Amino acid sequence: MPLHTHTPLIESRPLSLAAGRSVWLKLDALQPCGSFKLRGVGHACEVHHARGARHFVSSSGGNAGLAVAYAGRLLGVPVTVVVPETTTERAKELLRLEDAKVVVHGGSWQEANELAQTLIGPNDAFIHPFDDPLLWAGHASMIDEVAEAGFKPDALVLSVGGGGLLSGVVEGLKRNGWQDVPVLAVETQGAGSLHAAAQAGHTVELQRIASVATSLGAKRVAEQAMECLRTHPVESHLVSDREALQACERFLLDHRLLVEPACGAALALAYNAQALANYKQVMVVVCGGATATLEQIQAWLAACPE
Repeated sequence: MPLHTHTPLIESRPLSLAAGRSVWLKLDALQPCGSFKLRGVGHACEVHHARGARHFVSSSGGNAGLAVAYAGRLLGVPVTVVVPETTTERAKELLRLEDAKVVVHGGSWQEANELAQTLIGPNDAFIHPFDDPLLWAGHASMIDEVAEAGFKPDALVLSVGGGGLLSGVVEGLKRNGWQDVPVLAVETQGAGSLHAAAQAGHTVELQRIASVATSLGAKRVAEQAMECLRTHPVESHLVSDREALQACERFLLDHRLLVEPACGAALALAYNAQALANYKQVMVVVCGGATATLEQIQAWLAACPE
């Protein structure tokens, strides 16, 4: 039995009215650890556990680390998560609630990841936050569930950070024979590593991440995300931090569910009738985010330029 749960697929009346078309939500924010990450991370942890791993190591100050910690607790495997100094106290508290050992190191995920690599012993498994075929295979289960429900969208909207969700969703679309369903891939303007790759024709390293949507903060997307651009209809979209944050507030009002700005990016596009004009039935991946608080979102919004 997988570690992730089968999540609801519902039609959103508020989003449908805002967009002027039928908008459906895949509510992966309702996974036990708060985000879609558990699909891929849980699958990877189960595979490594079956191969004899006795300790999981991860480098993530957010949802991936929480998913590893949750999976490790359920499997009875100790977990060490290396987080950068920018990680919120809330995120560290949630990691400790799942019994993970938290190590704080460096000013960015890249620096935390470098230390994490040195902690991997012979009986340990490293669980990457986004760049691993095991993760993509697990994330693809989301599309299997949609297909089993007998619903085929005209287009699919999701947020992109490192490209793990995009890679998994495209894998799921292909294995269900849905190669014709385009993916609208959304990033915030200060974290547009996929957008930069789409324009350059190859992966590009951003100089810095300048967005409150820190879960989208991969300076370079996985090569597999670039492969998705080449082999599947993918539209790259950018929204502002302000639009993403406003979408979080609006979604909380509409659906009583708090998500983080990274998820707000996809919702911002979904609230935009013009962006979805070519499609009749759209599905949005509500990827979630466990570390968001309403106070933090409102503080960011107050600091955002109009």
